[in-house]
Amino acid sequence: MSNFEQFYSDFYQSNYTIDNQEEGYSSYGSNENLYGSEKSPLGERPQAGAFIPSETLLSPQSYYTGQILQPTYNPNTLSYVGYGDGFDEEPPLLEELGINFDHIWQKTLTVLNPMKPADGSIMNETDLAGPMVFCLALGATLLLAGKVHFGYVYGMSAIGCLAMHALLSLMSTTGVSHGCVASVLGYCLLPMVILSGSAVVFSLQGTLGTLLALLIVGWCSLSASKIFTSALAMEGQQLLIAYPCALLYGLFALLTVF
Repeated sequence: MSNFEQFYSDFYQSNYTIDNQEEGYSSYGSNENLYGSEKSPLGERPQAGAFIPSETLLSPQSYYTGQILQPTYNPNTLSYVGYGDGFDEEPPLLEELGINFDHIWQKTLTVLNPMKPADGSIMNETDLAGPMVFCLALGATLLLAGKVHFGYVYGMSAIGCLAMHALLSLMSTTGVSHGCVASVLGYCLLPMVILSGSAVVFSLQGTLGTLLALLIVGWCSLSASKIFTSALAMEGQQLLIAYPCALLYGLFALLTVF
């Protein structure tokens, strides 16, 4: 046993004794008691190595005072966007699709009365609901007369809209859109529907039919040129616009008569 103790003391070569351990432990305990007895004031940084309960880290303002699923209101946060509770506050479907029956009725009355001044703010809209209905009505009345010309109606309408858009873009200083040209030409097709409906009752291949066709072509071209002049601010150029419009509606008149 004496040999082992001699080996143990020779191996470590340390001056650390048990008395030093006891002294260090007692000093650590006194420091712990000292830290435990001290209370750091609010806002002061605690000393290193001191144990602070979690309750003292939270200020009374940071406690959650709301209820479950009912958060408290904080004025510093961004306000949320309010949504309607039901479908009552949503706009109608036709309004979302851009279909306004009041404007459609006003445009129809403007076409039916060539002497009525046109409202440029309404006529400049790209509304295609009325033109589609009038094109279908023209094809349906031609079908009642024994003429299946739906393809000709839509083909001539598309080519005529492109040609008029190119012409009006050169003549107008404000510029014009394809939708506006298609809308105006489509609404002014309504008198041609009346001519096509007349072809169901009696034949238009005669003097009376020719005069009626010329009257309808003049009606359509006059209405279209009036609307274009008002919507595009082209005062003094109505006759120049009426001529290509008369050529386009003359093709529809030939399609209806023959």
